[in-house]
Amino acid sequence: MTGLIILAAGSSSRLGTPKQNLIYKGQTLLQRAIQTGLTSVCSDNVVVILGANESAIRQEISDQLVHVVYNPDWQEGMASSIRLGAAEMIRMQPLLTSVILMLCDQPFVDPLLIYQLTEKRVESDHGIVACSYRGTLGVPVLFDASYFHQLLMLQGKEGAKKLIKAFPNDVATVAFPLGAIDIDTLDDYEVLKDK
Repeated sequence: MTGLIILAAGSSSRLGTPKQNLIYKGQTLLQRAIQTGLTSVCSDNVVVILGANESAIRQEISDQLVHVVYNPDWQEGMASSIRLGAAEMIRMQPLLTSVILMLCDQPFVDPLLIYQLTEKRVESDHGIVACSYRGTLGVPVLFDASYFHQLLMLQGKEGAKKLIKAFPNDVATVAFPLGAIDIDTLDDYEVLKDK
């Protein structure tokens, strides 16, 4: 059983407006991410972590059938949201065998990619399955239950990349060229709108 944690607590400081609420193809980026989760193999185990701009973002997803958690420590950085998401997922589903970390600003993540991550875990017997794009490995990324302790120990700005780099021999990959497209600036958003 795999859980999906959608990390959406950041303040979008470089953008100047909550990226979670940017519209792409008729939905906000966070609504798209949630729909991907709810139509994926993780559909029964989706947790969304909110932080900055919580009330403005929460009202846009109030009709979504997902478990939403507020991270009061969001200013610490990504690690606080990963810790909270992992702890909440383990609390909700003690028999969980893995979790996938996903961001809301990679609009081309789809249910097939989520499935490919879980399948690669079964086929390869690696404890970490990361997406590869533009010469790097990153999110979405699956962590086997044997890494839950490490997820719960992350600090500050640390994210999934720290564990991917720390355990290179236990990492399998899934090619996801469109993973390079994420939304950090208004220029990124303008480019996305043309796709």
